[in-house]
Amino acid sequence: MNETETPPPADAPDASRAPDALHAPDGPGASVGRVILLTTSHRVAPGLLSWPAWQALHAADAVLCGDADHPQLPYLREAGVRVEQAAPTAQELVDACAGGRTVLVLATAEGESPLTDGLARLAGSGRVAMPDLELLPASYDLPGARLLDLVQVMDRIREECPWSSRQTHEGLAKYAIEEAYELVEAIEEGDRDELREELGDVLLQVVFHARIAEEGGPQEEDAPFSVDDVAGGIVEKLIHRHPHVFGDASARTPEDVKAHWLRTKAQEKQRTSVTEGVPLGQPGLALTAKLASRARTEGLEVAVPTGEGVGYELLALALRAEAEGVDPEAALRVAARAYRDAVRAAEDGGAADRR
Repeated sequence: MNETETPPPADAPDASRAPDALHAPDGPGASVGRVILLTTSHRVAPGLLSWPAWQALHAADAVLCGDADHPQLPYLREAGVRVEQAAPTAQELVDACAGGRTVLVLATAEGESPLTDGLARLAGSGRVAMPDLELLPASYDLPGARLLDLVQVMDRIREECPWSSRQTHEGLAKYAIEEAYELVEAIEEGDRDELREELGDVLLQVVFHARIAEEGGPQEEDAPFSVDDVAGGIVEKLIHRHPHVFGDASARTPEDVKAHWLRTKAQEKQRTSVTEGVPLGQPGLALTAKLASRARTEGLEVAVPTGEGVGYELLALALRAEAEGVDPEAALRVAARAYRDAVRAAEDGGAADRR
């Protein structure tokens, strides 16, 4: 058995009580002891363990770990915890607890399913006096921890996938548009499962583009940035644009909040026209509504252009909808769905007639 740790300090458990963790003496009437399975999260920095975990590590008669490269080992060593490299079977672990000893097993990244399954079989047999078994989480995932997994997976895909490794911002742009539309559709359909999935697809686009950006570009202005830079930028923006939450400003109504937002945004952008920053590539009805909203917010009296053709008719309808508080793009999608249903009804009717 290879020991991966330095000898324990004077106040650590006395290892001499058991010459070998897996071969503890077992006398008549000896207590069955205790097994502690200590789990850690790879999404939390190594060494950041809970106080109960540190107490258990120092108090255990033996600490075992089957992974010589476990990320927690250097920190346990520094804390004076002696760890033996061993991957015991269920029966060996039960034997090691004889005499009332406490054996702590530091779970590997893959978990300890063979060990726990073996302990369950022994317990179910009814022929073995089982030690007390405790599952002790030593670290917990914080909200958003799975985002770290997404970043790691994306990093590997970018390096190893023949398709993903060749993608560019320009090549992926169409997918961002498609995923955004699919997200809107899930929202309008009220499908929670679809909503969760489509949010993930939109998030993937953000992480994918950020991963590409880490590599920089051929031009001097193509400086690399990461997903952390993206997240940091939006965090700073949100804090700055919510002085009523993070500062001394006051906002009692949604209108107050919007006024704060527009005011701080104007200070940040230093724009010379309310039309700046409005993407012209968006659908026409949405574009018209956005321009009208900007003009109305600034109190501008704008003469509506007139001309021949359906385009100007649609412009007038979109402006009227925005003035009435209606999203013309969403309204048209509702009507388009009704038309889709009518098409399907006509198809079904035609098929019935042909029969």
